[in-house]
Amino acid sequence: MIRTWARQCGRVRRRVQAWRPLPPVEGETFRGFARRLFVLVLPGLWVAGVLVWELAGSGHDQPLQLLAAAPAIACAGTGRRECVVLGGLCALLALVPFGPGSGIAPPAGRLGTCAAVLAVVVASYLTAGRRARLLRELDRTRDVAEAAQRLVLRPLPERLGGIRVAAGHLSAGEGALIGGDLYDAVPTRYGLRVVIGDVRGHGLGAIGTVSVMLGCFREAVHDEPGLPGVLRRLDRTLARHLAERARAEHPACGGVVTDSPAAEEFVTVLLLQLAPSGEFTALNCGHPWPYRFSGGAAEPAAEDGPLPPLGLFPLPDRLRPLSGRLDRGEGLLLYTDGAEDARDADGAFFPLDTQLRACLAEAAPEPPLPGALVTAVRDRIVRHAGGRLTDDVALLALAPGRPRAGAAASPRVPAQGTPHTPDVPRGHHGSHPV
Repeated sequence: MIRTWARQCGRVRRRVQAWRPLPPVEGETFRGFARRLFVLVLPGLWVAGVLVWELAGSGHDQPLQLLAAAPAIACAGTGRRECVVLGGLCALLALVPFGPGSGIAPPAGRLGTCAAVLAVVVASYLTAGRRARLLRELDRTRDVAEAAQRLVLRPLPERLGGIRVAAGHLSAGEGALIGGDLYDAVPTRYGLRVVIGDVRGHGLGAIGTVSVMLGCFREAVHDEPGLPGVLRRLDRTLARHLAERARAEHPACGGVVTDSPAAEEFVTVLLLQLAPSGEFTALNCGHPWPYRFSGGAAEPAAEDGPLPPLGLFPLPDRLRPLSGRLDRGEGLLLYTDGAEDARDADGAFFPLDTQLRACLAEAAPEPPLPGALVTAVRDRIVRHAGGRLTDDVALLALAPGRPRAGAAASPRVPAQGTPHTPDVPRGHHGSHPV
């Protein structure tokens, strides 16, 4: 008997401790807390106002009928328990005479008010229960969607193959973690291989092409000895994917449809191979060149135009990657064009080069860690756009993890297709035709 009573008391105590009118919300501002507090006390303020009106009235008005709105307010703002408690309180108050002359009011009117309040309580109770179930289902669906999206655009660790790595992404699609931008970094026996790209379009509609391109990249980087081979694998995979989409959209035409949206789709791609010593090679198809940064300085890694995006034209017979070397304290910031296309309320574009140098100047004389740099640039983009993005944004920062002793200064990365650079021996500048 005593043990049973103790267990029941323990359950009641846990329920009382678990019930919190205003549970803490991580990262909530004071304005958000004040808004939730106002919603919590609003039904009580409504009841108090109705009672004041009843006490100050002449007896001709019937303000107690307005008490029926209090349970609905409590249900919408707080939840089931508060709705039931407040509804019962309102029903009791409706039966008590208040104000001058209210004692002679017919009891049928007060009983009608009580019945109306109880009806609203029942309806609000059922509505609150259905709302709670829908919220739980929404949370489970969101968890599944986030897990699936993170499998496509998976988070990167802080170090890969002796290289410090950091990535950040902003999706233009509401409620989506990924969109039309793609990036990944995979350590291989050839070095750390990185891809960043942008699929035509943005939001959830581009996720199919993103997943196909990333799946091909993660497989090809281990098989192909050079970046040209990886690029050609990506080009063939994209062509098959677009052909399958065209067949699915127009099965009667066999997939040969020139005016199909799939026929106009393309992907910009930047491939990069980076060694812990700082030596790197790159192939660019229609993508912005990365920024080469150090303490307080940043400049584009190249100035000449890249190759056309994948999906528009066939790749040339010979592909010569750019070659270069990062000095001690230098790194690379890769990005998609959504970073430069972000606009403020006046329509001004985001000045990525200026803001990047400002971020580097704040951390001078030492260059910031890749994670801190990506976070700083991403926050500046969000503030500039006011949280309203018109295109997806991807940022990827790389920095060799082990400094090289006695490394000489190297010039800027040469233009794509240059036959020779002092940083790399002549026999190792380009890859063989694929």
